[in-house]
Amino acid sequence: MEQINSFLSAISDFVWGWPMALILLSTGFILTLRTVFIQVRGFAHGVGIASGKYDDPAHKGELTHFQALSAALSATIGIGNIAGVAIAIYWGGPGAIFWMWVTAFFGMAIKYTECMLAIQYRRVESDGNIRGGPMYFIELGMHKGFRPLAYMFALCTAIAAFGVGNMVQSNTIAHSLLDVFNVSSENEAAIRWIVGLVVAGFTGAVIIGGIKRIGKVASYLVPFMSAVYVVSALVIIFIKIDEILPAFEMIFYHAFHPTAIVGGSASGATIWMTFTWGLRRGLFSNEAGLGSAAMAHSTAKVDEPVREGLVAMLGPFIDTIVICTMTALVIITTGQWDSGVNGAPLTMHAFEHALPGYGTWMVMVGIILFAFSTVVAWSYYGEKGIEYLAGKRAKMPYKWIYIIFTLLGARFDLKTVWSYADTANGLMAVPNLIALVILSGGVVKLTKKYMKEKSQGMHLPFGETKPVMKDGTNPYKH
Repeated sequence: MEQINSFLSAISDFVWGWPMALILLSTGFILTLRTVFIQVRGFAHGVGIASGKYDDPAHKGELTHFQALSAALSATIGIGNIAGVAIAIYWGGPGAIFWMWVTAFFGMAIKYTECMLAIQYRRVESDGNIRGGPMYFIELGMHKGFRPLAYMFALCTAIAAFGVGNMVQSNTIAHSLLDVFNVSSENEAAIRWIVGLVVAGFTGAVIIGGIKRIGKVASYLVPFMSAVYVVSALVIIFIKIDEILPAFEMIFYHAFHPTAIVGGSASGATIWMTFTWGLRRGLFSNEAGLGSAAMAHSTAKVDEPVREGLVAMLGPFIDTIVICTMTALVIITTGQWDSGVNGAPLTMHAFEHALPGYGTWMVMVGIILFAFSTVVAWSYYGEKGIEYLAGKRAKMPYKWIYIIFTLLGARFDLKTVWSYADTANGLMAVPNLIALVILSGGVVKLTKKYMKEKSQGMHLPFGETKPVMKDGTNPYKH
């Protein structure tokens, strides 16, 4: 097992070298400039769309704007918000949080672009089912010579689902329960099997229902679990209110002056370590650039690509800027960040330190809910990848394999599953980011057109009066 860990760790470090950092951040920077900071000027409108004001029952699709956002968030809001933040701080110091913010800011423009393209190039089958995502906008929007990129993305998605989608989640649940109940090494294997069986069982019960059931479950589960976790974190932040400003100062300072104590030792961190760990955990947390959310948003009931893109870009903000920051502030203000504890237990210890007798259980509930919603949502992404490669017949066998890996994930070593997930994430992002840059010209044109029409009084909430031209025609079909 140690040889496997070393191999996966080496591959992960190679994938996340300077080329990946350059590709990810440069893509976000380019899209931010080309869309004229859409994540800033379109934010308020995106919130209005997500609230349901623009939902039209006549539009083609399977999910409302809110359900599509919830389905995507159910994949992004997960272990990355609890264990991922803790791991980033453990290895990269408090400064890693700053680089998570940078990833999220540029990630909003990336997610806007990929989800807008997902609507523009989606396929609506005769039975009403939707086929959409990066593999389709690569196939339909780019020259046929780029078709291998579509296959590469689909394959990497199907493979990545076994890492970020299920194994990391079930493993973290098991790891956290072992820590909470202080399980002896003699009983550890049995507890891991039990946790794996329970998580796999509930996953199988939900994913057989398909995306409509996933959307329904996620639309209720995500707001609830987010509220519980955020409120718990806010209570601690209020208790530690005098420590908030110093915590932010520490984050900004250590982003460029890495701490001398990282990973529980005095070996220290370099700026590169702080930067890359923030980048890794940022991508793992909000998934901007992976293209995964594009598959969920492609099922939205909407006929306007720009509108769905505006909803989608809220994801990185909610996930990283809000929830991940809450976790980071709790860990830093409680003084637990340099305790030498890693992963979810670090977050649990921080909550317990501030809320004795309650903190651990609050985080444990959050871990279970966050992880389960992620497992369910990523099963859909994996299915779409395998369907693109092998057709609909491959979906059911894939579901069963996915359930089995959910079980096995609870048994694997923590470092193994995280290294695998990081590697798969990086490989999955490459074809998607290449496509986004190439197709960005069309995105810019549609964005300018939509914003111009909006400034002229078009694109009103559903049911409100629409403008009529002198010739009696409606200039915009809602």
